[in-house]
Amino acid sequence: MSDPAPFEQLDFLYTPSRDVAADRDHLVKVLGGTQIFAIEDGGTRVAAIQLSAGPPAILLTDHLEGDRPILVYRVDDLRAAVERLERAGWDRPRSLEIPHGPCSSLATPGGHRFAVYELTRPGVADHFAGRGDF
Repeated sequence: MSDPAPFEQLDFLYTPSRDVAADRDHLVKVLGGTQIFAIEDGGTRVAAIQLSAGPPAILLTDHLEGDRPILVYRVDDLRAAVERLERAGWDRPRSLEIPHGPCSSLATPGGHRFAVYELTRPGVADHFAGRGDF
């Protein structure tokens, strides 16, 4: 029997968008979502939308390559989670930082994209909440 999955919760759907403002407006006006923030920095736009009372938040962005979203799961211990996933056969994940903490991204052989992150900066959500650059 394999180790149990290390995932705590699906916190974000990190989703590519060709027009972040238009997609954000559609999710808010048509689907009834709530804008958490809309940030523009260095020519990159990211908008966070909440469609339900709980996670996941949808992060629309214009800098993400490809057409598939990245499912971003929170884990208790990133190092242990990555080691467990590697033992199970995942290729060495790519390490990066997101505002909430350290993160590693992975892809399935079929091209589905996942990431795991450890919440080391819990106050960052409050820092971005309400910001509306566009």
